Amino acid sequence: MERPVWADLAEPLGPLPALEGHHEAEACVVGLGGTGLAALGALVQRGLRAVGLDSTVVAGGAAGRNGGFLLAGAADPYHRVVATLGRPRAAAIYRATLDGLLGMAAETPESVALTGSLRVARSEEEALDCQLQREAMEADGLPVEPYDGPEGTGLLFPADGRFQPVARCRELARRLLAAGASLHEHSPVVAVEGGRVATTRGSVTCRWVLLATDGGLPRLVPAATGAGGVRSVRLQMLATAPAADRGWLRPVYARWGLDYWQQLPDGRVVLGGGRDRAGEEEYTEQQRTTATVQGHLDRLLREELGVEAPVTHRWSGIVSYSDSGLPLLGRVGPGVWAAGAYNGTGNVIGTLCGRALVELALDGRSEVAEVLAGPVPAGR
Repeated sequence: MERPVWADLAEPLGPLPALEGHHEAEACVVGLGGTGLAALGALVQRGLRAVGLDSTVVAGGAAGRNGGFLLAGAADPYHRVVATLGRPRAAAIYRATLDGLLGMAAETPESVALTGSLRVARSEEEALDCQLQREAMEADGLPVEPYDGPEGTGLLFPADGRFQPVARCRELARRLLAAGASLHEHSPVVAVEGGRVATTRGSVTCRWVLLATDGGLPRLVPAATGAGGVRSVRLQMLATAPAADRGWLRPVYARWGLDYWQQLPDGRVVLGGGRDRAGEEEYTEQQRTTATVQGHLDRLLREELGVEAPVTHRWSGIVSYSDSGLPLLGRVGPGVWAAGAYNGTGNVIGTLCGRALVELALDGRSEVAEVLAGPVPAGR
């Protein structure tokens, strides 16, 4: 069952060829998830020859193995971002991601729904934290409302949404193929140098190399683990068969964001979280489910949420976290730029970073990067 439910609910894309032999292009993008597909789209819009590579398949990594949440803002609650980065930058990050949400909905309306999202408190301490978050957001005119409903008591973020991540990625890939981009699955990268990317069976010579592999960032950019404090993290999920209507109209974060769930339009419940139950064990690049975390998810599903439908899917995904709480986004070597470390909330920020990568590489500057980016390790 180590397969995300999203892959079974999306229209098939059809297999893409592995990279074989030598190719020349103006740009090579490594990673065919949300960030890589956004970067390829920006390159094609500029009329450039682009090659996209993935070690597995389109949306085979974290882009297709997440909870299907579309959230504005940085990973931390808004008031904490204000305390860390200052009010002007915190507000700029939030507003940039609000624009990003609207852009995603306009780009692929069939796979995106702007339903809003919830943060519900599971303790008095968390309820107080929700109050502080609300006050800070209201002070800056950002969309937030108090909430009390079947999911619990906390905050409603009316501008947020949910989406079908694999369906969206496959649709973007279809458009790129139609526009002339060259996309290759099952093409793991073994070496990256300025102007050249080598896979197990081929290579690409190009002017710009763009690395867009969130979970694989520590491996492809080893310096990120030092200067940026970037670590790979495993996130685990499950999904059920269609269940009775629970009245959950929006995706939900609970217990400080460590647990999260939603009910899909067809009644399936998608549930994730619990990585804190396993501690350091979840700081890994090994993609597999574990009894400890899945056991927590089972108890949450049955005992707290009261869902009786059978579990049909269990899966994990590898992402990366940074010490700063901000993504790594910038030049990491001669002719090489990278984006990643989205701290578990990369669906919106990752798309913005993909386009910003192209701006940084081709233009030398990106307003979005100036707002979003955390520390970048020195170029090789």
